[in-house]
Amino acid sequence: MSKNSKIIHQRSECIGCGMCASIAPQTWKINEEDGKADLIGAEKKGGLYITEIFDCDLETNKMVEDSCPMGVVKIES
Repeated sequence: MSKNSKIIHQRSECIGCGMCASIAPQTWKINEEDGKADLIGAEKKGGLYITEIFDCDLETNKMVEDSCPMGVVKIES
């Protein structure tokens, strides 16, 4: 399996609706301290959290991107 895509999360703008964690719990979880979404395994770069994902997780995380009401999740292929 290869990792060809990246997820970019602008966490500071997250409202903590939990849509991402319900769609893709293998990639997202809700932080118990502040209620915002955490991108599992992400590296912080500036104000963004970035991680690479396996091809098999791409479709599910595109659903996350489309479902985020704040538009703070972006997929780069």
